[in-house]
Formats: sequence, C-alpha cells, structure tokens
Amino acid sequence: MAVSGIEVLVFDVLGTMVDEPGGLRGALREAVPGADEASRDRWLALWQEYVEREVRRVNARERPYADSGVLDREAAELVAGHAGLTDADTVARLADAGRRLEPWDDSAAGLARLAGRFPVLGLSNASRASLLRLDAYAGLRWHQALSAEDAGAYKPAPEVYRLALDAAGCPPERVLMVAAHAWDLRGAQGVGMRTAHVARPVGDPPRADDTFDLAVGGLDELAEELTRG
Repeated sequence: MAVSGIEVLVFDVLGTMVDEPGGLRGALREAVPGADEASRDRWLALWQEYVEREVRRVNARERPYADSGVLDREAAELVAGHAGLTDADTVARLADAGRRLEPWDDSAAGLARLAGRFPVLGLSNASRASLLRLDAYAGLRWHQALSAEDAGAYKPAPEVYRLALDAAGCPPERVLMVAAHAWDLRGAQGVGMRTAHVARPVGDPPRADDTFDLAVGGLDELAEELTRG
C-alpha cells in the first residue's frame, strides 16, 4: 500500500492525535464526581450530538460561523442544565475541556519521526485559541497548525482543506491527509488530496466503498510506509 510522491503531511487533530471523547468524559467526571458512568455517557452523547448538529448548521449556512470555543461553551451549558451544575467556574472549566485532551501513545513520537522527513501540518476544527493550548497540552509539535476558523467553516467543507493546500504550496496529489475519520478523508479527497486512514478507538472507520491510499494501525506504521526506500 506504499504511496510515492508525497511532499507534505496534513493531520487531523481531534480523535486522530488526541482522545477527544476520553478527555470530555474525564472533564465530566471531574465536574460531577458523584455521577454514575451511565449518566456521564448520556451527557457525553448530548455534548457530541449538539456540537455535530451545530457544525452542520454552520456549514449549511443556517447559522453564522461560531468557533469551536463557542460551540463547546454552549454544549457545556446544555450538559450543565441536565447534570444540575450551577457553579459558574465549574461550567467554565468544563467548557474548556477541549483544550486538555490526552494524546494517543504514539502521537508525539510518531509526529516527530515524520516531521524529520516531511513538512507536517495540523488541520483542525478546533479554534485557533483552542488549538494553540491543546497542542501545548498534548505535546504536539507542528511545522504549522491551521484552524478551520480561518475558513469560517468546518471540515468536511472544502474551503477548510484548501487552507492546507495553500500552506503546502504544491499540487494536492502531493499532499497526504491523515485522519482517523473516514468522513474527514472523503472531504480531503474532494479537493484532490491523497489520504491515509489511521485506526483509533474513537475514529470513524472506512466503508466498504472507500478507496483511501493507505490504511494503517498507527503513526509508526504510517512512518514505515512513507519512509521506506
């Protein structure tokens, strides 16, 4: 499955490089320590469903662009209402949970290994401010980190991937999008990028009709595929 002619690597961040659901679940455990696991699972689902719906509304132009920090704050307030949280500081810390997500075990080292061979870009739906703090927290070191905020839309809108192509400065077929989410890779394919699916516990697996250039079990395997020869 080796690919050739790649000049630049572009990585999704949320879910691909960091454990977003696990981080949100941990923040809920901290905010409501007496809650049982089933309740936290319901609140996590409520949070995720809210953000996903609002992202779709933004991309459909049913709502003006609001960055991820705004959506997370709205989701946190929604969950707080269901959980009976009334302390403003606790709700504010919950809303910032997306800035404190743990990296997968291979993320930092795998990224550093690949960065020694290719320019590496992060491309995230996280806001600029959230992405800055998340990268610092998780120890992710990019040559450049790009936020969907600069496109005024969210992946999988094509204008977000074009941010990476503009930064890469080379033809899209020489740019490899790496993500744990098949929907993200389909969006990248729509603008001509090459694609690599990396398996993560929280990712969106490929469908039978998906045709990605690579499918790997982690960043070490990705590095082996891209650096052989």
